[in-house]
Amino acid sequence: MSEPTDEQAAMQHYLVCGTEDCQKNCQFYCNACHRPLCEQCRDEHKKSPNNKNHEIVPYRHRKHQLPVEKCQDHPTRNIDIFCRECKTPLCSKCSTMKEHEGHKFDDLEDIYADKYAHWQGEFSKIQKYFLPTSQDLKTDIEEDVKQIKKIMESIRTSMKTEAESLKNLVDEVTSENIEHTHTMEKSLLKMLKSQETTYDDYITYLWKMSDEFQEYLSITNRKLLFKYKTLKIQPIPETTKPLPPVFMTSKFNKNDITKLLGKVHVPNTEPQKRKIQPMEAVTTHMKSTEKKLKQSKEKSDMKQTLSLSSSITKVREYSVPGVVGAYHVSLDKPGRLWVSDYRGNLVQTDLQGKQLQKIQTSDGLGYHTATKDGNLIYIDQDKKVIYRITPDKKIAKFINTGEWAPLSVHSSCINGDILVVMCKGGETKVTRYSKAGKEIQNIQRNNQGQELYSGPHYITENIHGDICISDYGKYAVVVVNKSGQHRFSYTGQASKFWPYGICTDVLGHILVCDNAIDTVHLLDQDGGFLSFIFSPKQGINNPRGVCVDDENNLYVGQFTINTVSVYKYLQ
Repeated sequence: MSEPTDEQAAMQHYLVCGTEDCQKNCQFYCNACHRPLCEQCRDEHKKSPNNKNHEIVPYRHRKHQLPVEKCQDHPTRNIDIFCRECKTPLCSKCSTMKEHEGHKFDDLEDIYADKYAHWQGEFSKIQKYFLPTSQDLKTDIEEDVKQIKKIMESIRTSMKTEAESLKNLVDEVTSENIEHTHTMEKSLLKMLKSQETTYDDYITYLWKMSDEFQEYLSITNRKLLFKYKTLKIQPIPETTKPLPPVFMTSKFNKNDITKLLGKVHVPNTEPQKRKIQPMEAVTTHMKSTEKKLKQSKEKSDMKQTLSLSSSITKVREYSVPGVVGAYHVSLDKPGRLWVSDYRGNLVQTDLQGKQLQKIQTSDGLGYHTATKDGNLIYIDQDKKVIYRITPDKKIAKFINTGEWAPLSVHSSCINGDILVVMCKGGETKVTRYSKAGKEIQNIQRNNQGQELYSGPHYITENIHGDICISDYGKYAVVVVNKSGQHRFSYTGQASKFWPYGICTDVLGHILVCDNAIDTVHLLDQDGGFLSFIFSPKQGINNPRGVCVDDENNLYVGQFTINTVSVYKYLQ
């Protein structure tokens, strides 16, 4: 029998019980021996008198083993003791030296475990409180930015309206003043015309008098000088000069105009501090949510546990007509599912293998998803269109993605939102649409402005709204929270990790296919590795598509064959 490869060895280490020749899945962990155990080997381990003080816990609650570090003074000994007085890690032989005589010592592994638990707790606080709260505050600021822009634009509009109103009043008053000058001018000119007529009449009179005097002065009529009375000239009529009006100007300055138009000012009040929700309130809310989830689970008939079954059992397997492989699997209503292959065949079948519907598409990986209301959403990367198939088999265009080519899609079981992975040029993003097709959110970069995704194949969503993507370009599972904040990236357990199909279950586990070592990784909701689902003996080759039904059955589709296998992996 040939030696296992590094990848198979890594898989064996994490999958099976640590007892020699035992191939069962590990569920427990001995903190004293640092050995994974199945249920049966745990019971055997406890029976030994030598192990009566050994602490055995569920695997996910295991105590992390102290990293090996050699003592510099005693190279054959490991450092595993902590001197309280000297506050120094030591090996067992150092503790017997004279300089540590009478000192008290602690087990360094216990200290390390406590520290590790503390760091894990602090990490959890960052993920569950500090990051979401900070993101909420950032969102609050973004809303304030929108509000400030809206208010300032409203103020500018009011300013322009006020200035326009003042301009209109100025034009109106100016028009009235100009009209008044015309009236005054007309009155003054009339008066001057009257004076001009007066002098015209007087001049006529003087010419008449001049003629009379000339007649009196003629030689022939000298006798007349003594006959008539003496002529008397009337005085020149008096007139008054007009008083021209004077324009009294008002010397306005900038302050006068400011008083007329108003001025923008910030209210002289203390700014309100942003409300930061205390960690206790968040913890209380989380506990309340967990309690509701627990109550919901108790009402269902499902038996849910965080432990793997002692063995992975196949519950059914059936062929899917019309496909050459099972690239991707979407569960429809009970008793039906959709399966697609690498040739663009998309087939709906029942659990007896009867073909119900077949569509020729433009191919893809995780490019279809079943919705809660019984529709199927699938994408056409070439046409850049998202289609919807209703239960009565009607196909209609649902969303046009514009310049972005859609790659994979997932319908949220939480609220019905549609999550779509899209690319354009060298860029990739996740766009969230409402179930009505309205664009809600775009996720593309992390807080440092770096691209989150490189070659995403499949997308899904966790019970808390985390968006999980298998990214072949990054050889990782990339997970962000519902706000788009990067939570973690999982890069596998061996030297190679080729992630493909991905799904989650009702407990928040993340399950992802790994084509490098032909298995499915089981992760907790924070990206912690729990186990491999399959061992090489179970004959899974090139797993591509996975999904989980309401009864915790795992559906696995393989690249090279048109069968979908169903397994029970939880107990």
